Amino acid sequence: MLYPQKLIHGHLIRRYKRFLTDVELDNGEVVTAHCTNSGSMKSCLEEGAEVYLSPVSDPKRKTRFTWEMIKINGSWVGINTSIPNRLAFELMQKNIIPGLEGYTEIKREVKHNDSRLDIYATKPGERCFVEVKNVTLKEGDMALFPDAKTLRGQKHLKTLMELRDENVRAVMLYIIQRMDIHAFAPAANIDPKYSQLLKEAYEKGVEIIPVQVKVSPREVTFQKILPLAL
Repeated sequence: MLYPQKLIHGHLIRRYKRFLTDVELDNGEVVTAHCTNSGSMKSCLEEGAEVYLSPVSDPKRKTRFTWEMIKINGSWVGINTSIPNRLAFELMQKNIIPGLEGYTEIKREVKHNDSRLDIYATKPGERCFVEVKNVTLKEGDMALFPDAKTLRGQKHLKTLMELRDENVRAVMLYIIQRMDIHAFAPAANIDPKYSQLLKEAYEKGVEIIPVQVKVSPREVTFQKILPLAL
């Protein structure tokens, strides 16, 4: 997935009020950017680190920039939580994700009962719902989710299990926007309920696919499926 505009380089000053970030651009100007990530961002916050922002032309937006990525330990970590949904949709359209190929119809943001799931795909003889989550938390060489307690995430897992009860294919797709990890696991110490529900979902037949992607100032690209540790 290519970024539609050239990104702007700077260095992180601070993140505050969850959704705001002050950044010093290379020309010395200090700007405030929108941070889409409402989580703790543990393991991907470092004051003074290099960052890239995307410019925003919408006159209704209070901030003129969106924070896209930060350089941690020499590699880029994507922190824009809107990227994974767009990327997953594009990858499925191009048949790039192993196990999620061959769909003839792919839609975004489809309701099921009282939940809205990120992707709905069909092909002859199969219906499939896919929920997509952004992963940035790192502990050792493991990518973990979530980085803060998520009632919404718990609800999505329950919905995926309901779909399995209806004999519909259900997939939990984790988009891991960093390269310095080797496997994926639920963050049981942060949200034990989510961790338990993920294990229950897996036992019910919900598929768990951890996808590692490489983030650069030009694009975000599929790398591989990571091992799962439940």
